[in-house]
Amino acid sequence: MSSWRVNAEGQREFRLGRNAFSTAERESQNCADFRLDDEDELVVDPDRSCYNCRYRRWTTDSFVCLKG
Repeated sequence: MSSWRVNAEGQREFRLGRNAFSTAERESQNCADFRLDDEDELVVDPDRSCYNCRYRRWTTDSFVCLKG
């Protein structure tokens, strides 16, 4: 099963929410568009994680990816 879904707004949303740390890290390793966000916006270690990407936008339960 994919880690992503298309939400009601047509955006690519991470389906596993805000606490799937290893999956978010693995997804970022496979993403050519990953860019580290500003230091004050980083939320997890290690730095290379979708949760720390400049192209993620938080939603109520998860985040959407503006790239990919």
